[in-house]
Amino acid sequence: MKYKIVVLVFFLGISIAKAQQMDAYFNATDAFLKTHVSNGKVDYKVIVEQPAQLNALVDMAKNINVMEGKPNEYQAFWINTYNLLVIKGIVDNYPLKSPLDVDGFFDKKQYNVGDKTTTLNGIENELLRFKFPNEPRFHFVLVCAGLGCPPIIDEVYAPELLETQLQRQTAKALNDSNFIRVEGNTANVSKIFEWYKSDFENAGGIIAFINKFRTSRLPAAIQLGYYPYDWTLNSK
Repeated sequence: MKYKIVVLVFFLGISIAKAQQMDAYFNATDAFLKTHVSNGKVDYKVIVEQPAQLNALVDMAKNINVMEGKPNEYQAFWINTYNLLVIKGIVDNYPLKSPLDVDGFFDKKQYNVGDKTTTLNGIENELLRFKFPNEPRFHFVLVCAGLGCPPIIDEVYAPELLETQLQRQTAKALNDSNFIRVEGNTANVSKIFEWYKSDFENAGGIIAFINKFRTSRLPAAIQLGYYPYDWTLNSK
C-alpha cells in the first residue's frame, strides 16, 4: 500500500510540474506578444536587438510534451509555437523582406520543440492539419510572417479560450474586404483557399465555409478567383 501511495504521489507531482511548465510557457508567450506585436505587425528590429525573451521561449518549448487527448492544450501549444518559430526564423535571418528570402524557411529549417524535431511545415501539416482534419480554422491563426497571412494577434492562444479565439480570428479574416474581395459576381479570395482546398471541402466547400462566418453572405453561384499572395514581411 505504501508503495502504491508513493507511486501515486510521484506521478501526481510530475503531472503538476508539467501543468506548471505549460502555464509558464503560455504566460511568457502572452507577455512577449503583448510587447512586440501590434496591429498585426511584429517589431522585428527590437527583437533582433533584444532576443533574450524570444530565445527563452523557444528553450521553454523544447521539453514540453503535449498530448492529443487534450486537444485544446495541444492545439494552443502548437499554434503558439509555430508563430513564435516564424518570428525566430525572421529574427535569425534579419534583415530581409520576406520569409521566402530564406531557403527552406518552412520546409528545411528544423527546430527542437514539443519534445521532437520538426519544421514549420511539419507543425502545420503533420502535427495540426493531419491530426485534426476537420479544423480549417488553423489557417487563420497560423501566421507565416507575410502580409498575405491573417494578422498575428498580441495575445497567446490559450487552451481555455481557444474556441473563442479561433472563431474570432476566422470571422475577422472572412469579413475583411481586403481578404475576401467581392467584385460583381466574383469573389477573389486568398491563395490559402486554393493551396488547402481539401481542408475547406471537408467543411462543406469554400463558399459554404466562408458564409459560416460572414455577416454578408456570398451568393452560392458566385465565381471564385484567387489573388496573388503577398509575401512581404509583416514588420512594423
